[in-house]
Amino acid sequence: METTGKEDTAVATLFEKDIKTLRGVGEKRAVLFRRLGAPTVGDLLRLYPRAYEDWSCPVSIADTTLNEIAVVRATVVKTPTEHRVKGGKLLYKVLVSDGLSDMGLTFFNNRYIPNLLKAGEEYIFRGKVTGTLLRREMTAPEFLPEAKNPAIVPIYPATQGLTSRMISNAVQEALKLLPETVNDPLPPELREKYQLCHLGYALEHIHFPQSEEKLATARYRLIFEEFLVLQLGLMGIKQGRKSENLHPIPNRFPEGFTALLPFALTGAQRRTITEAVADMAGASPMNRLVQGDVGSGKTAVAAALCWAVIQAGMQAALMAPTEILAAQHFSSLSSLLAPAGVRCALLTGSVKAAEKKRLFAALEAGEIDLVIGTHALIGDKVQFRDLGLVVTDEQHRFGVNQRSALAKKGASPHLLVMSATPIPRTLALMMYGDLDISVLDELPPGRQKINTYLIDPPKRQRAFGFIKKHLDEGRQGYLICPLIDEDETGMMSVTQYAELVRRAFPGYTVGALHGKMKAAEKEQVMEAFSRGETQLLVSTTVVEVGVDVPNAVIMLIENAERYGLSQLHQLRGRIGRGTYQSSCILVTDIKNEDSLKRLALFRDTSDGFQIAEADLKLRGPGDFFGQRQHGLPQLKIADLSTDMRVLHQAQQCAKALFSSPMLETDLYRGLRSEVRRLFAKSGGEDVVL
Repeated sequence: METTGKEDTAVATLFEKDIKTLRGVGEKRAVLFRRLGAPTVGDLLRLYPRAYEDWSCPVSIADTTLNEIAVVRATVVKTPTEHRVKGGKLLYKVLVSDGLSDMGLTFFNNRYIPNLLKAGEEYIFRGKVTGTLLRREMTAPEFLPEAKNPAIVPIYPATQGLTSRMISNAVQEALKLLPETVNDPLPPELREKYQLCHLGYALEHIHFPQSEEKLATARYRLIFEEFLVLQLGLMGIKQGRKSENLHPIPNRFPEGFTALLPFALTGAQRRTITEAVADMAGASPMNRLVQGDVGSGKTAVAAALCWAVIQAGMQAALMAPTEILAAQHFSSLSSLLAPAGVRCALLTGSVKAAEKKRLFAALEAGEIDLVIGTHALIGDKVQFRDLGLVVTDEQHRFGVNQRSALAKKGASPHLLVMSATPIPRTLALMMYGDLDISVLDELPPGRQKINTYLIDPPKRQRAFGFIKKHLDEGRQGYLICPLIDEDETGMMSVTQYAELVRRAFPGYTVGALHGKMKAAEKEQVMEAFSRGETQLLVSTTVVEVGVDVPNAVIMLIENAERYGLSQLHQLRGRIGRGTYQSSCILVTDIKNEDSLKRLALFRDTSDGFQIAEADLKLRGPGDFFGQRQHGLPQLKIADLSTDMRVLHQAQQCAKALFSSPMLETDLYRGLRSEVRRLFAKSGGEDVVL
């Protein structure tokens, strides 16, 4: 029987209780729990184990395998003996027996051992087995009294001063406070339809499962709920944006813009522009994601939409993640649009104060039609006369909060977000479920396939000779190094590598670029490379975004195994932008078969979407962009690399619920609350449900 009313409120209140109300959690420990993302009892119960240890099948001492972890049930033969070793450290030795064989245990600097291990009592020990064929030993094994009879032990994401055992004890206390029947945000018929266990059962068995089967049942339930809540939230945000269109434009293709272009648009570009213009002419503001492979022409699409909005008497803003990329967009867009009377401006952090003041005044007066910039665009002093369109480039580097902060500079402007990182459709739907999606799946004619090679370090000198051949023909190249500073593996930093390159390429001009340089320094280095003054650019992945040098035709990537496939694809996209045949050389000394297979797949594939799918399967979404998508709720238990089937089910469920009047009834009150709570925590927008 479900609890309702007062009991429902009691559970919600319990979930919101401060973590320090739990027995055994004082103010100091509460600070550590908050650092882990568990300021309340509810957050603690949703702090799921990162792994599990199976203690359920102890073996006899004789059956243990040397150098492997084993679980043994044994009795302490006699009280632990204390020894002093070099440096005054304490060491305790304990002899245990399972009745057939003995085993020696050693503990270092743990003065509590004599109190914890009593002679004649039975315990379960877990640790790595060492010793000889005849005499088994364990050093500092974990142990529990036999009476506890554990099955599967949870391992939590500990932090300094807070061990997994401490977290486990706190979770046990939290579970004791739950009422006998927890009110479940998922109503009975929905659980029945998707074969989901009750929330109370799921929380109990995700933390302290009695069997693998019960753990699987709990995981499925919690993963489904997490995906469902996320999908409903994104749909709610989308619904909330469906306000009146205050910036309508005529629903016709901007042919005036195409007349400015020195090239013909691809079919994919024309289709995407048509979709976006129809949005902007519709009843609600446009909210669209345009994603496409490197070189698929997203900037031309953005320019066409800016043109359409400006022709209708409004302003447009384009935000890029770096000053280099913002400057590049400004250069290409102003040279394209300024001759047609479009007034363009560049606003970045390095613009001088006096120039900023002039820009702020011109924007507010409507004397600038298109402003291109970085995060500086969301500064307090930036005001628009009539902002009709906001464009964000390299969307995965911005969060929901940043794009909505820029949108708030106007009265419900249209929103276009662009991503050059091809994203598998399922992941795109999950990350950008609040947006309509257009895909530029066609490259402009004339783009040449980049030849890609995979070599080991002994062939580096030959590769350098191949690069020199291109430089002698008047071309330019990139040498990519993974580190700004030298690391513990002894790998070279970018500055050390640049010196090696200068010695290997005497008589050639070599530049160096990395993320710790000041913006003005980066700009100088890139401008020198763009103008052709620098022949070879040694760089970290800072060039991954926003460098367009058609004369650069060759790239060598050191330690290629350290990059994700999508990142390698972004790097490779820096070349092959002109009419010359381009080549990319991957250098690796890795011998791991899976890593080599991954790099071979990249070598043989130029389709960014195919590479992205492979990358998602290999690395999972947590590493897909190198950092998580800011502003979106973080997945606590679901894993997109293994839980795609559950995601599809939850998406279907969310769609059916969202279009059903049932979602507004009392039956789904708990689910609506979960959605709002999740998005409120992430600092995202208000959800309309």
